[in-house]
Amino acid sequence: MKILRTPDSRFLNLPDYPFAPHYTEVPDGEGGTLRIHHVDEGPSDGPIVVCMHGQPSWSYLYRFMIPQLNASGLRVVAPDLVGYGRSDKPSAREDYSYQRQVDWMTAWLGANDFRGVTFFGQDWGGLIGLRMVAENPDRFDRVVIANTGLPLPIGVPAEVSEKVRRFRSDAPAVTMPEVMEQLSKMSSGDGTAGHMAPLFAYWQKWCWETEDLPVGLAVVGTIDGRTPTPEERAAYDAPFPDPSYKMGPRAMPSHVPTLSDDPSVEPNRRAWEVFRKWEKPFLTAFSDNDPVSGGMGKVFQKEVPGAKGQPHTVIHGGGHFLQEGRATELSKIISDFVAST
Repeated sequence: MKILRTPDSRFLNLPDYPFAPHYTEVPDGEGGTLRIHHVDEGPSDGPIVVCMHGQPSWSYLYRFMIPQLNASGLRVVAPDLVGYGRSDKPSAREDYSYQRQVDWMTAWLGANDFRGVTFFGQDWGGLIGLRMVAENPDRFDRVVIANTGLPLPIGVPAEVSEKVRRFRSDAPAVTMPEVMEQLSKMSSGDGTAGHMAPLFAYWQKWCWETEDLPVGLAVVGTIDGRTPTPEERAAYDAPFPDPSYKMGPRAMPSHVPTLSDDPSVEPNRRAWEVFRKWEKPFLTAFSDNDPVSGGMGKVFQKEVPGAKGQPHTVIHGGGHFLQEGRATELSKIISDFVAST
């Protein structure tokens, strides 16, 4: 596995991101190692909140929340997924998979021996992090999720699966406006044959095939509540000096399980078995205008025993990356939840 490492100079003087880097070496699965970066801020003896980002962002997404959570006495640990931020970047799209990301982050968790953790995850941070929680339940005291899920596509009709595969492999290239139009239909419930796979396939195809994926634009384009500055947009692009560094953001959407025979369906099913018996506190805080996650919050509220009776919140606005537009509200939700449980 060929590994790329973003030069440190790319991370100098980023707005509102003064945090010292911390690094952990984990096995890459092919006999080598990967370096995973994380932020670690706040009182060393404070309750730990692990905040995991999604695609195509990185721990910069939590720059507003970190000091607010610290002010509540919480120690915030915010890792960068492999392929993102200051973490190492395997150089081929084929190096990435859902399972590998779970394995890499689980190795990172164990190497740091974090315990008594409150987990917070959004987007892919939830997909990967919830699997990590399910495989290491004794390390976690509670869970908070926003705009994410643990996909378990059971019973997708064969004709829908075939349509999605043909589209992703044979259809002409799609444009970003086409992608956003299809994603908007996900939030409206206007799914083809009642399934979201044909709509989400536009995002999967666009990311996989776009050689120079506009990462900063993809992040700021789904933020509601504030307009990031050009310098902030550039900070989201900082981990990627050229297109060769972008294989993680390009690859990961294609590993979201949307079809019944996707390889991650069985591991996700096993994770759901854990959460259907999860008695520890479990909280949802989804925004009401996320074009991707739809009604997933209600699924967790119904299925997870620890979610019963919790103060679940629907956050007004914020878009998909609500850590940007609703940082203060989200920080208070997490700190209050830790204090009350």
